[in-house]
Amino acid sequence: MRRDRLAGALVAVSVLAAGCGGLQAGVDTGSSVADKPIKTSEVRKKLDKLAVKGRAPKTGFEREKFGPAWADVDRNGCDTRNDILKRDMRSETFKAGTHDCIVLTGVLDDPYSGKTITFKRGNDTSMAVQIDHLIPLSDAWQKGAQQWEAAKRKEFANDPINLMAVDGPLNGQKSDSDAATWLPPRKGYRCTYISKQIEVKAKYALWVTAAEKQAMERVLESC
Repeated sequence: MRRDRLAGALVAVSVLAAGCGGLQAGVDTGSSVADKPIKTSEVRKKLDKLAVKGRAPKTGFEREKFGPAWADVDRNGCDTRNDILKRDMRSETFKAGTHDCIVLTGVLDDPYSGKTITFKRGNDTSMAVQIDHLIPLSDAWQKGAQQWEAAKRKEFANDPINLMAVDGPLNGQKSDSDAATWLPPRKGYRCTYISKQIEVKAKYALWVTAAEKQAMERVLESC
């Protein structure tokens, strides 16, 4: 059953409450992402291994450099946006005849704000829930991605570990900010957010700026 197939794939929105004992971080690279316990010390080690450099110029950045928006890279018949909506929301309904690919309605427990958001597909309503790139594409472009082949940029833009369904206005507020200039307003999610960003940067060997690394370290100190 579809629900069995998606069991355990919802993105968790809570951090372990044992002080610095650990936090939750998404590390799967498949079509669904389950948060797994990860030691704060391990996250810090990964952060320490990231190169620290200044931002490269944004010159030449275009969304198209990362491939068409929401391609079906895993060839499951559904585009990436709908895959993530289906993964991260609950009580979904689907457009008939799409093999449960096009999400019409659902409920999102937004990790960034803690709000419960009702999603309804439509020109005037779909943007209430948006798919956030944990590491924004333009930020990645300035920290290593402009040197990649087109296929790798397309993979990055559609990689489930770098994607989350979130509150639309907050996603717009974040824009292309890194951790030095934007964090989720829900403080209880910040440890998870930063750990996920570090996982993505480690996987793709993206660098961090000095200010970004310092901001990440400050968050991890409270985990």
